[in-house]
Amino acid sequence: MKSLIDEWKYVTGSKYLRLIFIGPLIAALFFGLMFSKNQISESHVVVIDEDHSSYSRQLISKINGSPYMKVTNVYASPLDPETLLANEQAVAVIMLPKELELRQQQGLSTNLGILMDNTMPSGLTGIRTAIQEVIQTENMTLSMTRLVQKGMDAETSKGIISPLSLQQRMLFNPTTSYVGFMVLGFVNIVTLMITTSAAGSIVPRLRQEGKLFANGKSPWQIWVRSLPYAVLTTISLLLCYGLLKQMGGMRFVAEPYLFILPLFVYAFALSLMGLLIGYTAKDVSKVNLRTNFVLYPSFLATGIQLSPLAFPEFFQISAWALPMNWLNRLIRGMAFRNGALTAYSQELGALLIIIGVASLFIGLLVLREAKKPEVQLSTSVSASVN
Repeated sequence: MKSLIDEWKYVTGSKYLRLIFIGPLIAALFFGLMFSKNQISESHVVVIDEDHSSYSRQLISKINGSPYMKVTNVYASPLDPETLLANEQAVAVIMLPKELELRQQQGLSTNLGILMDNTMPSGLTGIRTAIQEVIQTENMTLSMTRLVQKGMDAETSKGIISPLSLQQRMLFNPTTSYVGFMVLGFVNIVTLMITTSAAGSIVPRLRQEGKLFANGKSPWQIWVRSLPYAVLTTISLLLCYGLLKQMGGMRFVAEPYLFILPLFVYAFALSLMGLLIGYTAKDVSKVNLRTNFVLYPSFLATGIQLSPLAFPEFFQISAWALPMNWLNRLIRGMAFRNGALTAYSQELGALLIIIGVASLFIGLLVLREAKKPEVQLSTSVSASVN
């Protein structure tokens, strides 16, 4: 218990107390505001209209009326699409060929062209679906008009042309807001970096001060020192999630008093992992370099930017050893989908296994180091006797 009190005293007077609250909160505020309007609801497109007809103008109006596209310019003569896309004023070029209206009146099919700049895929959000919806609606309208003109009623015409219709609904993040995954990922990464660095510095700091075994040689005296970092990390993350919910519109439907339990288990696993990583470091300056072995894999392979299912199975399995992998699953399950705590025993169990394994290795390292002075003492005694 004395070790825990000593660590709390150290933490309250260290930079860590300020960093763990200020760093993640600044990241949440900065990135939350930056990406609060990130979803591109109207991708800019330009149209090359070679038909110059009333029908082509009607079609352009329908394209511009889509909630996913905005026609910024209409060109009457052919231009190189690469030139139009070069200055990034548009993400797609739609080409309406000559005799479009004439072929439409004759009941003949016409190929329309759309060329999209995929160097920044986020700029094309919804545009493929939008252009397909416009073309599908136009096809159905034209076909029904012709069938009605031939004496068929509108309902029968619709049944022949489109016997099946699809209704789509996006769940949990209907606007594809970056706040719920990219911004949240930045906040979690900043917190991970601060916590693992601080917890990893515990043993090197005590060793330099000559206080590593000041309260006894039991592994418990070292293990318990990670608790302050777990508690403060939990509080910091909960505050950041609340800030993202209030200012960034992030979906968070789980009850905070329920979510704080898995959040603390995660923070404790993270603190112990940091303690383990930094245990054998010669001095505090070496700890930050070691934490990169957790930082970068956590950023890349735990579902911050991409779904883990997009990675080969080897990388998916490798991510199981990273606490953030299970935190992301808990956030998506409990906070976003409003899942019950009991439904995520696998995620909590994985974090508890990480805690157990890290504790085991920390205990072995402590016991090994605790025996070194005894060995040196016995060696010196034997030498003096001889």
